[in-house]
Order: sequence, then structure tokens, then C-alpha cells
Amino acid sequence: MSSKVQSKDPQAKDQQASGPESLPPPEASAEAIDFLSSLRQEELQMLFFSETLAMVSSTGEPQGELTIEVQKGKHEDDMGAMSSCPLVHAFSRGFMDKMLCGNSLLGYLSWNLEIMEQHSQEFIKFHILPMERKTSLLKQEDQLAMTRSVKEGEICLEQEVSTEVTFFPWHSTAGFISEAANLLLLRVMAWRKMVPSNARFLALDMDGKLCYSTYQALGFQVMQVDHQESEVFIVEQTIHSDECVPMACQFYLLPDGHLAKRVQVGSPGCCVITKMPILREEDEIEPPPVLQKEPLAWEDDMELYSRFLERKEQLRLSHASYLQQHPDAEALVSDFMLFLLLRQPADVVTFAAEFFGSFAARRRPSPSLRSSDPPSPFRWQDTECS
Repeated sequence: MSSKVQSKDPQAKDQQASGPESLPPPEASAEAIDFLSSLRQEELQMLFFSETLAMVSSTGEPQGELTIEVQKGKHEDDMGAMSSCPLVHAFSRGFMDKMLCGNSLLGYLSWNLEIMEQHSQEFIKFHILPMERKTSLLKQEDQLAMTRSVKEGEICLEQEVSTEVTFFPWHSTAGFISEAANLLLLRVMAWRKMVPSNARFLALDMDGKLCYSTYQALGFQVMQVDHQESEVFIVEQTIHSDECVPMACQFYLLPDGHLAKRVQVGSPGCCVITKMPILREEDEIEPPPVLQKEPLAWEDDMELYSRFLERKEQLRLSHASYLQQHPDAEALVSDFMLFLLLRQPADVVTFAAEFFGSFAARRRPSPSLRSSDPPSPFRWQDTECS
């Protein structure tokens, strides 16, 4: 077995390198960028679910199966930091003109559908020369790196492998919609029941070059799924390549974003849903109840009023018992009130402190009530401490 690796370019190339005859790089329209900026994390999380469609021929015969799953994932950036993000995984396997074919897709996106990392693989088991193609996209600081490899031939026979690496400046990828982002973007359009007008996004053509991608709303249609009728929103995506024939694909979307049908324009087969899913609806968050503060008329409550009277009588008896056991307390308070009314000082607090301070055990003996208005009744404490 012999295997040789060919590179279309010995060095990684920059697609934005300008030449005297090169065309200016495509740019996404402001409408497309504004639409992506309007996406909210809460809205995208409503679109996290998996779905399976059957691949059928033009005569309705089953040819394979397509599975799309969008869920919340974790992605590690160049600095090793982990962050939550939408994770898109799609897989299909079936037959095309009696030839086995399939593809797989795994993509990590930002909450504005910017590409962070994506890996795709597709194969066709041609009878003469089987083909397998792999494409990887990876955000690296201020650029997007794309690695494409094509392998032709059987493993047991001679193989030809060509690999190409391309770098796109990150600023040139504004409004870029990858394959993974497209699957989630279609769900958003179905959820909102609208396609942004005059929106021109960016995509990759079959040769791995940046080109324009547009979406057009084809209206609503009633579609029967699993003996049930449901209204679907039809969106057509077209990838406009400068060198290849434009590719168009129509998506029939249920109100919650589920894909009911996918038709590749010009292809004899299509993908259709076979069982009606449980349609998801946006949870309506009810406002918190407004509780008005109402006065408590506890006197009208016989149980509360009975407890109040019982507690009041307990305190009265407890206080009376304490004063009976300590008659000096009542005499002390009576003496204080008598002197207070006789002197009538302007500073009652200072007068009380001086009156009761004379009973302190640590205080030096001094004439009782020497003044009704001294600067501080606690000055003797400062003198002792010094």
C-alpha cells in the first residue's frame, strides 16, 4: 500500500491577500450583523433539542437518516479558559444512487453564532474512486484557520491525499455563518417567524472560499405530518459562489424550530420528518403577585385577643411578685422621681447618671447630688483609669 500527501500550496495561504487582479473580499451586510447581534442566550436555549429525519428518494423509498442535535456545551479557548456555548452535532448516513454516503458535523458556537471550532467529514463510496473530505475551522486569536483535506482511493490500493490550510483575518469573518451556525440560525428564524430583509451573510462555497449567503422567506404552508396537519415556515438558503453554481436549499420549519422537511434544489431526494414532535412553547413568566399591606385587626381575632389578655396577666403578676420580693427597688425609683421633680434639671440623663452613680461600689465617696448639671457624670471613671 502506498500513500502520498500532496499540498496544493506548500505554505498556508491567506485568502485576504490582495493582488492586482484579486477581487475585494465579500462583506456581510449591516442587516445580517444586526440580526446576529440581536440574538439572546435565553432565546437560543429554547432551541436546544434533538431531531431525526428520514432520507427518502424521489419515489418515497427510505434511503437513510439525518440526526441534528443542539445542546449546551463547554469549549476551551487558546488560553485554557472554559466557557459555556451552543454545541451543534449533526450526522447522516444513507444511499445516493445506490452508493453509500454520509457526513458528520460537530461545531462550537458563541451566543451570537460566531464560529469557535468546527469539524466536518463527508464521504461517498464511489464504485471506482471513493472520496472522503474533512474540513476543520478553528478560531485562533485574530484569525480563523481552515484545514481541508481530500482523500481519494481505497485504503488497500493507492491513495491520493491533498491538504490545504487557509487563514482568514478575524475581522473579515463578521457575519460568517458556518454549517453548524446555519442549523441553529434556521431555528431562530422559525421561532421568530421572520427572515431579516436585505440580509447578506457570509459562508464557504464548495472550494472553501468566502462567499455570500442569503435567506429568503417563501411563506407558510400547511403540511401533514404523522396524520396531523401543522403550519410550516419555508426558508430558502442560497450560497452564491463566484466560481461555482449557486446552491439553494429549502427548509420547512415547524413553529418551534423543528425541521419538518429539507429539500436540496436539484437533488432527487429529500429529508422529511416521520413523527410529529411535541412542539415547544415559550414559558410565560407571570409577574410576582402584589401583596398589599393590610392593617392587622388582632382585637377582632378572638384567639389572638385571648392570648394577649393571658400574656398581659402573666406579666402583671410577674412584675408584682418581683416588687414584693425587692421593696428597695420601688423605694429607689420613688426617691429618684422625688429629687427629679424637686431639682427639675435641664439634663435629665446627666442627673440620673449622677444620682444612680452614687450607689456604685467602686466610686469614691462624694457628697450626694453635688450638682444637677456637671459636664460629665462619668468623669470620675476617667480619673481612676489614669
